[in-house]
Amino acid sequence: MPVIDYKCPNCGSGMVFDGRTGALTCQGCGRQDNIEGIPDPLEQVSAEDQRREYQCNSCGAAIMADAVTTATVCSFCGSAAVLGDRLTGELAPAKVLPFLISKEEAMVAFRKWCRNGLLTPDGFMTADRIKGITGVYVPFWLYELHNRVEVHGHATKVRTYTRGDYQYTETQHYAVYRKLRLNYVNLPIDASEKMNDELMDKLEPFPYERMKGFKSPYLAGYIADKYSYDEQALLPRAKEKIRSYIESSISSAVTGYTSVSFTDKQIDTTMKQADYCLIPVWMVKYDYNRSEYVFAMNGQTGKVVGKPPISKAKVAAWFAGVSGATFLSLKVISWMMGGGFL
Repeated sequence: MPVIDYKCPNCGSGMVFDGRTGALTCQGCGRQDNIEGIPDPLEQVSAEDQRREYQCNSCGAAIMADAVTTATVCSFCGSAAVLGDRLTGELAPAKVLPFLISKEEAMVAFRKWCRNGLLTPDGFMTADRIKGITGVYVPFWLYELHNRVEVHGHATKVRTYTRGDYQYTETQHYAVYRKLRLNYVNLPIDASEKMNDELMDKLEPFPYERMKGFKSPYLAGYIADKYSYDEQALLPRAKEKIRSYIESSISSAVTGYTSVSFTDKQIDTTMKQADYCLIPVWMVKYDYNRSEYVFAMNGQTGKVVGKPPISKAKVAAWFAGVSGATFLSLKVISWMMGGGFL
């Protein structure tokens, strides 16, 4: 049975995951079941079952899903549908960070975020232009990277002092060598071809302490995709992401000198582990002035990221205000220097 849905034992209505209670909740009678106590149907799904046609268990309609979708809802009756054959074997996530923020809470938080935009057009902040909001479990790889770092360089210490009528400058030269061991855990890299990498990066940080071992009921009522790229394909991006942290650690390890220049850096990075995880994201589509804007919200923390439209008039007014304040400050300083205070 590749399509998995969850029916209420009391009334037969569809059940979905409720992030606030952490339970599988009936949309009809309100019954709540602890997910940890529910047998996962994925244990009975064969990893070799590669069916591409799916049928809703509630109304019998065909479920339309692209090649990477692992959880969706029936477009006819709205029932939650988990495509079990796409979540087994190598496609089975190790962990899931469940949704905590509900759709209603996400809508309220997004509108509040819009109103806080000081340089956005007034119509954007006040009008209800939300075209759609979708809860998506985005596939991520969480890397554990171990780094062996060796650096060689040249450093100086410069001291200036005066003796008699003469000023002296003394420069001491040093050979610098540092050997570091830098380990990074829970380094997130989104593995979905659909998602904008920059947008996903800005959603960090994620509360990894709330991660759960993966069970399919967490997906009920949401959209989920499987990864588009495996951990080896995204390893170069993971290495590039930690590059600035490594450089900062190197600089912090060589202090107390007037100048430092490195002649050789050897950075050997080993992927100790990479866990396939699902991260909760509310995707918001917003219409304004005949254009569509896409925003993302961290489904656990409520952090909103995206690029809203900017009002040229407000930007001009802001710069005029800053320039005016600067001009006023210069006039006050000039007046004070001219003896304006008694």
